Amino acid sequence: MADSGTDEKVRILLVEDNKDFAKLVQVYLQRFAKDKFEVVWKENHDDAMRETEGAFAYDIILMDYFLPGKNGLDITREFIARKVDVPIVFLTVNKDFDLALDVMKLGVADYLVKEEISSPVLPATILSVIEKHRLNEKLAKLEISKQRLHAIHETLSRVVHEFEVPIGEMTEVAGKFKEYIHDEPNTKFVRIIEENVKRMWDKLEKLKTLKEDRTVKYIKDIKMIDLS
Repeated sequence: MADSGTDEKVRILLVEDNKDFAKLVQVYLQRFAKDKFEVVWKENHDDAMRETEGAFAYDIILMDYFLPGKNGLDITREFIARKVDVPIVFLTVNKDFDLALDVMKLGVADYLVKEEISSPVLPATILSVIEKHRLNEKLAKLEISKQRLHAIHETLSRVVHEFEVPIGEMTEVAGKFKEYIHDEPNTKFVRIIEENVKRMWDKLEKLKTLKEDRTVKYIKDIKMIDLS
């Protein structure tokens, strides 16, 4: 989804077969906030679907219900099937309870009557829907991160002890080497052993007290836990 921050344009995909109405949407949005909204107009199912073939760089979709060929509900189902994760607001000529129920069942964000485009209701709805969608995305990511961290802690609780024992033994061995070895070349190797053992202890302690689910790229598609 495109960034819809305060200083960024809000990119809107308008799926509407009436050219005059499409122009009115752009005019009224410009009146509300000049250069804030960028509207890309598509008048039918095929043109709208072509927008999903590359990166989908829109913040929101305004969807007319009555369209030639496939209607707005059909197009919405296809957007969902193609995993287009962008909020959709339906535009209709009148309030229809059954239609409102149908679009809400699909997870559509809101439902507006076309008469409302000349009022602040349309831009206010667009901005509110985008903000709510972005907040839900953040909450979802936080929940996934929380679940991953819980799973990591469960795994670590089973294996940390297995690491502590050999590392502890390595620490004792390094200490004994230090007692009996005093010539420079060998003391250098002992220092290297001590440093590496300490590094392993430090990493182990960080794993035990891990509070954030952070990963960094390791090799190709492989990621590793960031303990920095």
